[in-house]
Amino acid sequence: MTETWIKSSYSSPNGGECIEWAPSTAPTTGTVPVRDSKDPHGPTLTFDTAAWTAFVTSVKNGDFDA
Repeated sequence: MTETWIKSSYSSPNGGECIEWAPSTAPTTGTVPVRDSKDPHGPTLTFDTAAWTAFVTSVKNGDFDA
């Protein structure tokens, strides 16, 4: 399966601090791959869907705001 990468809506508009994720893999693999959008051929981190969902929820809730 070819992943469809999506840039995070929380990424900065100037091209820095960007991540991409491939949610289309979750139904078949149970995992969500994440990568640095500036290095699309570099390493990919893979998260269990439950862990990724908890992380995204925490970000949306502002749990990591300084």
